[in-house]
Amino acid sequence: MKQVFGKSMVFIAGIIIMCAGCSTTKKMNKEERGVAVGATGGAVIGGIIGNNVGNKQNTALGAIIGAVIGGAAGGIIGNKMDRQAEVIKQEIPGAEVTRVGEGINVTFSENNPDGSKAGVYFETNKFDINSNSTLALNKLVKVFNSYPETNILIEGHTDNVGDADYNTTLSKKRATEVADFIAAEGIAKSRLTVKWYGETQPKVENSTDVNKALNRRVEFAITANDKMKQEAAKEAANKN
Repeated sequence: MKQVFGKSMVFIAGIIIMCAGCSTTKKMNKEERGVAVGATGGAVIGGIIGNNVGNKQNTALGAIIGAVIGGAAGGIIGNKMDRQAEVIKQEIPGAEVTRVGEGINVTFSENNPDGSKAGVYFETNKFDINSNSTLALNKLVKVFNSYPETNILIEGHTDNVGDADYNTTLSKKRATEVADFIAAEGIAKSRLTVKWYGETQPKVENSTDVNKALNRRVEFAITANDKMKQEAAKEAANKN
């Protein structure tokens, strides 16, 4: 599968930087500037995802952009997501945490950048939750419980080693196992959505063992639920 996210995200960053530097944006206060840049960046990201990944729009990034409401309410949601993202970074150093639009993308690849095992990973051809993954997921559950007004998408991905159909099934089992685990620890199933893509959505080319380890991953997309959106809209209206 053609890789599009790396170059696209560089282009997105450029657009957002240009927006932040324009004369109109400079006159805004910090919160207003964040809303403006966030809305512009969200629109650009949504367009790029739509143009480049076709029927693969239901990825973690696509889910986050699809949940954007923009404007002042979107800025309020973004501030809440900023705080949640920081907590996840502090609690789980092995997680790759990215703030996108009004949501959070959390990725657990098999290895950390230094080659050590990451927070959530699976042994070869297995999908059971090991002791290391249990520790990381318990910390993540704690964060999810502290921020209950969110929806959580869980995705499973593999590298391209082996049969494609087998990899699809394996990614389904792994994502489902993670969802079942956090549900058993108290996260309402109504907050959870599970998807799986096998080897079809690599983060990087499957050209080396290191890259393959990055592609064997579980991703979370954390977005505002209806209650958070309604409360944000009300808070934004009260400020006007």
